[in-house]
Amino acid sequence: MPFSPLRPAGLLSVLLLAASPAVAQEKTFQDKAVPLSKGDIQFSLAPVVKRAAPSVVNVYATHVEKRSARSSAMDEFMRRFFGEDRPGGNGRGGPGGAPGERAQRSLGSGVIVDASGLVITNNHVIAEMNEVKVSLADKREFEAQIVLRDPRTDLAVLKIKTPADIAPMPIGDSDHLEVGDFVLAIGNPFGVGQTVTQGIVSALARTQVGSSDYQFFIQTDAAINPGNSGGALVDLQGRLVGVNTAIYSQSGGSHGIGFAIPASMIRAVVEAAKGGGSLVRRPWLGARVQSVTNDIAESVGLDRPTGVLVASMQAKSPAEEAGLKRGDVILSIDGQNVDDPEAFGYRFALKGITGTTQFGILRGTRRQTIPVKLTAAPETRPRDVLKVRTRTPFAGATLVNTSPAVGEELQADLPEEGVAVSAVEDGSLANRAGFKKGDVIVAVNGMPVTSTKDLDRLTQRSFGLWEVSINRGGETLTSVFGG
Repeated sequence: MPFSPLRPAGLLSVLLLAASPAVAQEKTFQDKAVPLSKGDIQFSLAPVVKRAAPSVVNVYATHVEKRSARSSAMDEFMRRFFGEDRPGGNGRGGPGGAPGERAQRSLGSGVIVDASGLVITNNHVIAEMNEVKVSLADKREFEAQIVLRDPRTDLAVLKIKTPADIAPMPIGDSDHLEVGDFVLAIGNPFGVGQTVTQGIVSALARTQVGSSDYQFFIQTDAAINPGNSGGALVDLQGRLVGVNTAIYSQSGGSHGIGFAIPASMIRAVVEAAKGGGSLVRRPWLGARVQSVTNDIAESVGLDRPTGVLVASMQAKSPAEEAGLKRGDVILSIDGQNVDDPEAFGYRFALKGITGTTQFGILRGTRRQTIPVKLTAAPETRPRDVLKVRTRTPFAGATLVNTSPAVGEELQADLPEEGVAVSAVEDGSLANRAGFKKGDVIVAVNGMPVTSTKDLDRLTQRSFGLWEVSINRGGETLTSVFGG
């Protein structure tokens, strides 16, 4: 849709009068004109909204868990005694729950992206939920199946079980967005119903947002509030250019700083779901990269710090097979510049796991292009997942055997033989002990740990004290815990 800016006649007259003494000044305004008709001053985004709004849905997610009779009785006692529900309950075992059940609820937004009934939303909207419903703009409601969860991008794909007469939104090209482009945010803020706000693209490739592993967000000043999560960021052609996922706020409301996941990442996740996958498989490079500092840029002859420096490589990895060397600076991927590790990780993750991609590199003072094979990280040995329940410092932690595949998922450099922490339950002994996702257990009471079987045997024993050594980000830390 062509954009015609509003031109107030009164303001224009003042500008022309001020400019009349000088011909040079008159030329400054020669492209401006007094509006001659009602059509010249009318501008509405309604046609875009009519096209896009039917594709945006409300997502209602619920996690229902059975509760003991004692817990249900306590809820009933609290309701009767105080005349109101206890926190998190309603006298029926939880909000909307049946007796003996407790329900947690989540409300967000989503976008229909395929005629088969696929809906994209934020993973945090449906995380740990087991029942999902989708409500369309015309008030029709459908049960939805969770097809794919991708916590690394904070995206998830749902499928409406009974799709009929639905309106998918075309996915646009976020790589062609520019700062200053007009965009609309459509979603369900605060649960009040579908709402449209308008703004511009404030910035591109924002990092340090912290809502996903791939830090490469579109920033917009279109008002985004709680409940907008998973909603659409739409361009003036009615195409999906982003999924609204985070806001910067000290009050919980919009301060005009919102962030959206770009359409290029959305497309990769949707394509994985269309292919029948329950997870997104991404390419493995097998190399650790770091930022190019001013000093490094000067030493290699760059006029500014850009690209990423290859710091190390794993044996038999695609990086080693391609001929990359420690000290190479990767400047581009398939002709698209990468300015920092976040941009590199994002661009490389979009490439899939078939064929090759072209790295533009700087080696010494010579620029060259090298092909890199696209392949998934191998699982070189079974994970042998261990969830520790015995009363030890590891209680509440989930541990797995290390491999390149595990390292990619945890975004960590892991040894070939070791045990990594893949998850830690909130409030657990492991959480209170300070264990974090990505830690590698090196030794317990001086005994080396190379597999989950080693650790399982040790956690069955009774020790007065537990001396635990871990590797965290290349640094070995040792702590002692009571038995």
